[in-house]
Amino acid sequence: MRVFSISDLHLDINNTKPMDIFGPVWHNYLDKIVASWNELVTDEDVVILAGDYSWAMKLEEVKPDFEFLNKLKGYKIIIRGNHDYWWSSLTKVREILPEKTYALQNDAIKIGNYIFCGNRGWIIPEGKYDTEENRRIYDREVIRLELSLKSAKKLQEHDEKIIFITHYPPFNNRVEPSRYTKLIEEYGVYKVVFGHLHGYVNPKMLRNNINGVEYYLTSCDAVKNQLVEID
Repeated sequence: MRVFSISDLHLDINNTKPMDIFGPVWHNYLDKIVASWNELVTDEDVVILAGDYSWAMKLEEVKPDFEFLNKLKGYKIIIRGNHDYWWSSLTKVREILPEKTYALQNDAIKIGNYIFCGNRGWIIPEGKYDTEENRRIYDREVIRLELSLKSAKKLQEHDEKIIFITHYPPFNNRVEPSRYTKLIEEYGVYKVVFGHLHGYVNPKMLRNNINGVEYYLTSCDAVKNQLVEID
Protein backbone atom coordinates (compact mmCIF):
# COMPACT_ATOMS: atom_id res chain seq x y z
CA MET A 1 0.00 0.00 0.00
CA ARG A 2 1.25 3.45 -0.94
CA VAL A 3 0.08 6.85 0.25
CA PHE A 4 -0.39 9.84 -2.09
CA SER A 5 -1.82 13.33 -1.73
CA ILE A 6 -3.32 16.07 -3.88
CA SER A 7 -5.31 18.90 -2.32
CA ASP A 8 -7.27 22.08 -2.95
CA LEU A 9 -9.07 20.71 -6.00
CA HIS A 10 -11.84 23.34 -5.69
CA LEU A 11 -14.14 21.06 -7.64
CA ASP A 12 -17.26 22.22 -9.43
CA ILE A 13 -18.25 19.40 -11.74
CA ASN A 14 -21.25 21.43 -12.92
CA ASN A 15 -18.84 24.14 -14.16
CA THR A 16 -20.44 27.15 -12.51
CA LYS A 17 -17.05 28.31 -11.23
CA PRO A 18 -14.23 27.39 -13.63
CA MET A 19 -10.74 27.52 -12.13
CA ASP A 20 -8.80 28.52 -15.27
CA ILE A 21 -9.63 32.17 -14.56
CA PHE A 22 -6.88 31.93 -11.92
CA GLY A 23 -4.10 31.27 -14.43
CA PRO A 24 -2.76 28.76 -16.96
CA VAL A 25 -1.79 26.18 -14.31
CA TRP A 26 -5.54 25.62 -13.83
CA HIS A 27 -6.25 24.96 -17.52
CA ASN A 28 -7.53 21.37 -17.83
CA TYR A 29 -6.10 20.75 -14.36
CA LEU A 30 -8.60 18.02 -13.50
CA ASP A 31 -7.63 16.04 -16.59
CA LYS A 32 -3.99 16.19 -15.47
CA ILE A 33 -4.87 15.12 -11.92
CA VAL A 34 -6.97 12.20 -13.17
CA ALA A 35 -4.18 11.10 -15.52
CA SER A 36 -1.67 11.19 -12.67
CA TRP A 37 -4.11 9.36 -10.38
CA ASN A 38 -4.81 6.61 -12.91
CA GLU A 39 -1.10 6.12 -13.57
CA LEU A 40 -0.06 5.85 -9.92
CA VAL A 41 -2.91 4.69 -7.70
CA THR A 42 -4.18 1.14 -7.19
CA ASP A 43 -7.29 0.02 -5.30
CA GLU A 44 -5.14 -0.70 -2.23
CA ASP A 45 -3.52 2.75 -2.05
CA VAL A 46 -4.60 5.83 -0.09
CA VAL A 47 -5.01 9.37 -1.47
CA ILE A 48 -5.18 12.29 0.97
CA LEU A 49 -7.23 15.36 0.01
CA ALA A 50 -6.20 18.07 2.45
CA GLY A 51 -9.14 20.46 2.23
CA ASP A 52 -10.90 22.83 -0.18
CA TYR A 53 -12.37 19.91 -2.05
CA SER A 54 -15.42 21.60 -3.57
CA TRP A 55 -16.92 25.02 -4.25
CA ALA A 56 -20.38 23.67 -3.33
CA MET A 57 -22.28 25.71 -0.77
CA LYS A 58 -24.69 23.01 0.41
CA LEU A 59 -24.31 19.31 1.13
CA GLU A 60 -26.71 18.36 -1.66
CA GLU A 61 -24.64 20.35 -4.17
CA VAL A 62 -21.41 18.47 -3.43
CA LYS A 63 -22.77 15.04 -4.43
CA PRO A 64 -21.71 15.31 -8.12
CA ASP A 65 -18.19 16.13 -6.96
CA PHE A 66 -18.13 12.97 -4.85
CA GLU A 67 -19.45 10.96 -7.79
CA PHE A 68 -16.36 12.16 -9.66
CA LEU A 69 -14.14 11.08 -6.77
CA ASN A 70 -15.80 7.68 -6.52
CA LYS A 71 -14.69 6.79 -10.06
CA LEU A 72 -11.04 6.99 -9.01
CA LYS A 73 -9.09 4.15 -7.44
CA GLY A 74 -7.97 3.78 -3.86
CA TYR A 75 -9.07 4.84 -0.41
CA LYS A 76 -9.67 8.59 -0.08
CA ILE A 77 -9.30 10.66 3.07
CA ILE A 78 -10.65 14.21 3.20
CA ILE A 79 -10.56 17.03 5.73
CA ARG A 80 -12.34 20.36 5.73
CA GLY A 81 -10.74 23.42 4.16
CA ASN A 82 -11.64 27.07 4.57
CA HIS A 83 -13.70 27.02 1.35
CA ASP A 84 -15.62 23.81 2.07
CA TYR A 85 -18.83 25.63 2.97
CA TRP A 86 -20.87 22.52 2.11
CA TRP A 87 -19.31 20.70 5.09
CA SER A 88 -22.01 20.81 7.78
CA SER A 89 -22.03 18.34 10.66
CA LEU A 90 -19.54 15.50 10.40
CA THR A 91 -22.34 12.95 10.73
CA LYS A 92 -24.19 14.38 7.72
CA VAL A 93 -21.00 14.58 5.68
CA ARG A 94 -20.17 10.94 6.37
CA GLU A 95 -23.68 9.88 5.36
CA ILE A 96 -23.14 11.00 1.74
CA LEU A 97 -19.57 9.79 1.27
CA PRO A 98 -18.92 7.09 -1.34
CA GLU A 99 -17.46 3.74 -0.37
CA LYS A 100 -13.79 3.87 0.69
CA THR A 101 -13.96 7.65 1.27
CA TYR A 102 -13.43 8.88 4.83
CA ALA A 103 -13.84 12.31 6.41
CA LEU A 104 -11.64 13.28 9.34
CA GLN A 105 -12.44 16.03 11.81
CA ASN A 106 -10.37 16.06 14.98
CA ASP A 107 -10.21 12.26 14.96
CA ALA A 108 -8.34 9.36 13.34
CA ILE A 109 -8.69 6.25 11.19
CA LYS A 110 -6.44 3.24 10.66
CA ILE A 111 -5.88 1.80 7.18
CA GLY A 112 -3.30 -0.94 6.87
CA ASN A 113 -0.12 0.01 8.70
CA TYR A 114 -1.02 3.71 8.77
CA ILE A 115 -3.07 5.88 11.09
CA PHE A 116 -4.43 9.05 9.56
CA CYS A 117 -5.59 11.91 11.77
CA GLY A 118 -6.24 15.58 11.28
CA ASN A 119 -8.06 18.87 11.65
CA ARG A 120 -8.47 22.05 9.64
CA GLY A 121 -5.90 24.17 11.51
CA TRP A 122 -5.62 27.95 11.26
CA ILE A 123 -3.28 30.80 10.36
CA ILE A 124 -0.27 31.31 12.62
CA PRO A 125 -1.23 34.57 14.41
CA GLU A 126 1.75 36.79 13.70
CA GLY A 127 2.43 39.95 11.69
CA LYS A 128 -0.73 41.23 10.02
CA TYR A 129 -2.54 38.10 11.20
CA ASP A 130 -1.79 38.77 14.86
CA THR A 131 -5.32 39.74 15.83
CA GLU A 132 -7.44 38.80 18.81
CA GLU A 133 -9.81 36.84 16.56
CA ASN A 134 -7.01 34.85 14.91
CA ARG A 135 -5.39 34.10 18.27
CA ARG A 136 -8.73 32.83 19.58
CA ILE A 137 -9.30 30.53 16.61
CA TYR A 138 -5.67 29.38 16.64
CA ASP A 139 -5.91 28.43 20.33
CA ARG A 140 -9.05 26.42 19.60
CA GLU A 141 -7.43 24.64 16.66
CA VAL A 142 -4.39 23.72 18.76
CA ILE A 143 -6.78 21.95 21.16
CA ARG A 144 -8.45 20.17 18.25
CA LEU A 145 -5.09 19.19 16.82
CA GLU A 146 -4.22 17.45 20.07
CA LEU A 147 -7.61 15.69 20.07
CA SER A 148 -6.72 14.30 16.65
CA LEU A 149 -3.34 13.12 17.87
CA LYS A 150 -4.83 11.51 20.97
CA SER A 151 -7.30 9.64 18.76
CA ALA A 152 -4.41 8.41 16.64
CA LYS A 153 -2.48 7.20 19.66
CA LYS A 154 -5.49 5.20 20.87
CA LEU A 155 -5.49 3.34 17.55
CA GLN A 156 -1.76 2.69 17.58
CA GLU A 157 -1.29 -0.90 18.68
CA HIS A 158 2.09 -1.76 17.20
CA ASP A 159 4.35 0.24 14.89
CA GLU A 160 1.71 1.91 12.72
CA LYS A 161 2.89 5.17 11.19
CA ILE A 162 0.89 8.29 12.07
CA ILE A 163 0.24 10.72 9.21
CA PHE A 164 -1.25 14.05 10.27
CA ILE A 165 -3.42 15.98 7.79
CA THR A 166 -4.27 19.66 8.07
CA HIS A 167 -5.50 22.28 5.65
CA TYR A 168 -3.57 25.33 6.83
CA PRO A 169 0.25 25.20 6.98
CA PRO A 170 1.32 24.20 10.49
CA PHE A 171 4.04 26.87 10.49
CA ASN A 172 4.63 30.41 9.23
CA ASN A 173 5.96 31.50 5.83
CA ARG A 174 9.53 31.10 7.11
CA VAL A 175 8.76 27.45 7.95
CA GLU A 176 9.58 27.94 11.62
CA PRO A 177 8.45 25.66 14.48
CA SER A 178 5.09 26.45 16.07
CA ARG A 179 2.72 25.15 18.72
CA TYR A 180 1.38 22.85 16.02
CA THR A 181 4.77 21.36 15.17
CA LYS A 182 5.65 20.95 18.84
CA LEU A 183 2.57 18.78 19.44
CA ILE A 184 3.18 16.87 16.21
CA GLU A 185 6.66 15.98 17.46
CA GLU A 186 5.47 15.11 20.97
CA TYR A 187 3.00 12.56 19.61
CA GLY A 188 5.49 10.87 17.33
CA VAL A 189 3.92 11.82 14.00
CA TYR A 190 5.66 10.29 10.99
CA LYS A 191 4.66 12.75 8.26
CA VAL A 192 2.38 15.79 7.80
CA VAL A 193 0.34 16.79 4.74
CA PHE A 194 -1.22 20.24 4.23
CA GLY A 195 -2.64 22.51 1.51
CA HIS A 196 -4.27 25.97 1.35
CA LEU A 197 -1.40 27.83 -0.34
CA HIS A 198 -1.67 28.92 -3.98
CA GLY A 199 0.54 30.83 -6.36
CA TYR A 200 4.17 31.35 -5.43
CA VAL A 201 5.21 29.59 -2.26
CA ASN A 202 8.48 29.30 -0.39
CA PRO A 203 10.14 26.22 -2.00
CA LYS A 204 10.82 24.89 1.51
CA MET A 205 7.04 24.53 1.90
CA LEU A 206 6.80 21.81 -0.74
CA ARG A 207 8.77 19.31 1.31
CA ASN A 208 10.60 20.07 4.50
CA ASN A 209 11.90 18.33 7.61
CA ILE A 210 11.50 19.87 11.05
CA ASN A 211 13.04 17.93 13.92
CA GLY A 212 12.67 14.62 12.13
CA VAL A 213 9.10 15.11 10.83
CA GLU A 214 8.56 15.52 7.08
CA TYR A 215 6.01 18.10 5.89
CA TYR A 216 4.41 18.11 2.43
CA LEU A 217 2.47 20.90 0.71
CA THR A 218 0.18 19.28 -1.87
CA SER A 219 -2.04 22.08 -3.23
CA CYS A 220 -2.64 20.92 -6.79
CA ASP A 221 -1.34 24.04 -8.52
CA ALA A 222 1.81 24.06 -6.34
CA VAL A 223 2.62 20.47 -7.35
CA LYS A 224 1.70 20.98 -11.05
CA ASN A 225 -1.45 18.87 -10.76
CA GLN A 226 0.49 15.67 -10.06
CA LEU A 227 -0.14 13.40 -7.11
CA VAL A 228 2.63 13.51 -4.51
CA GLU A 229 3.82 10.21 -3.07
CA ILE A 230 3.95 10.57 0.71
CA ASP A 231 5.03 7.03 1.58
